[in-house]
Amino acid sequence: MGTTTPSHLPVMYAQVLDGLRIRPDGRYLDGTFGRGGHARGVLERLGDGGRLLLMDKDPEAIAVAQAGFGADARVSLYRGSFADLGVWDETTAGLDGVLFDLGVSSPQLDEARRGFSFGKDGPLDMRMDPDSGESAAEWLARAGEAEIADVLWTYGEERMSRRIARAIVARRAEAPLVRTAELADLVAGIVGRRDTGIHPATRSFQAIRIHVNRELADLEDGLAAAHARLKPGGRLVVISFHSLEDRIVKQFINARAKAPPGNRRMPVAEAFAPTLRDIGGARRADAGEIAANPRARSAVLRVAERLEVAA
Repeated sequence: MGTTTPSHLPVMYAQVLDGLRIRPDGRYLDGTFGRGGHARGVLERLGDGGRLLLMDKDPEAIAVAQAGFGADARVSLYRGSFADLGVWDETTAGLDGVLFDLGVSSPQLDEARRGFSFGKDGPLDMRMDPDSGESAAEWLARAGEAEIADVLWTYGEERMSRRIARAIVARRAEAPLVRTAELADLVAGIVGRRDTGIHPATRSFQAIRIHVNRELADLEDGLAAAHARLKPGGRLVVISFHSLEDRIVKQFINARAKAPPGNRRMPVAEAFAPTLRDIGGARRADAGEIAANPRARSAVLRVAERLEVAA
């Protein structure tokens, strides 16, 4: 924890690989390939008998995976959400480790045409899979004012959610919002330029992105699918960058690792049989890594181990 992590490595790189506890002959799934930083680290530790399964919603990420890893006989690729990992035949043999690195990737933010960034004008899209579902522009063009406000508040904790939603509905009556700069300017005009160093549209963009991509629903489904596919002793490793994500992960692990509190007013409950063991609780990047990679500041890593369940 005391060493500096180079900025070119993924967030909490060493801790992720330690958490997975990689065996040379193990079978591991990276549900969020991104640009392959963690995948490369896993492959370096696998022997000829090991397997690495790579998933991503983003076709550009899968193209990078194919170019960089497709020729490796130990690697299999699947384009899709990690929520669907259980339907992939490659997972039916069981997994020794599953990794989810949540949120939007740096390449997605850097490409203006993907529509994730309020700092770079581009089409108002925000879809991690641009071939599936509604874009942000399409959703904002049809959603009701109350629905928009609810999304901004629930997923972005934006205190001015109602005012922003009202302004969006009024604006689209004149002309649809189709560019990221248009939405960013509209939100900034309501929220104001706060002296915090954080762009006033940050919370709104985050909320709309989470909603458009069903990120929290996919996380819940993906955790359940990973739990079902992990072998006894297998590790679940999740990096979150948002409190709502981390809360879901924490509650998922706790519900399977800790017996619920007793209630003397209720009938005696069935004996609790844990199926996960929490490994170390919440972990955060150290000062050295944050200095090299500011994105690590909000990262929370959680690790759990699948337990043998008596028949």
